[in-house]
Amino acid sequence: MRSAAILCAVVLWAASVRAQQVAPSGVTLEHASPQDTVPARRRAQAIEISPAYELSLRAHRLAAYSVLPLFVVQAVVGNQLFQADKSGAIRPDWATSAHKVGAAAIGSVFTLETVTGLYNLWQSRDNDVGRTKRLAHSALLLASDAGFTYAGIKLASDAKRDSQARDNHRMLSYYSMGAALAGYGIMLVGDH
Repeated sequence: MRSAAILCAVVLWAASVRAQQVAPSGVTLEHASPQDTVPARRRAQAIEISPAYELSLRAHRLAAYSVLPLFVVQAVVGNQLFQADKSGAIRPDWATSAHKVGAAAIGSVFTLETVTGLYNLWQSRDNDVGRTKRLAHSALLLASDAGFTYAGIKLASDAKRDSQARDNHRMLSYYSMGAALAGYGIMLVGDH
């Protein structure tokens, strides 16, 4: 019984010592000034997410999954057209049609991705968690948007007549695909 009392006294003494820790300047905390204490960590602020944000984010993610197969199809079909033009052969009708449909599909998906992505970026502007990742993702995808737009509008029409424009169209399309894939990869790394 006596040992239990001693144990309780030691525990109470340790708790009181812990409660009156000495601050870095040698002043006890009960007499410390704000300069003597270490500031407490700020608690994370709760961010309220609207149902519209959740729906937009779901649409954004689902559209993103369709991009990889579209890139593969466009690369294969575009390479078929590139090789035909390079060798002087006649362009296969199926490749020409598939390339146009694929370009329209990528344009549609990227339009949806841009609208929902910018909406989501704006809605999450107060959320500090993952902000750098979201901004890097957005910058890469907007650069990809610009590349695809220029490759599709300006360089595609010139590519039918000029081999240099054809090379530029191909390279800019691949760079845009690379920027988009890097942007998607950023969002897959780390916490969400």
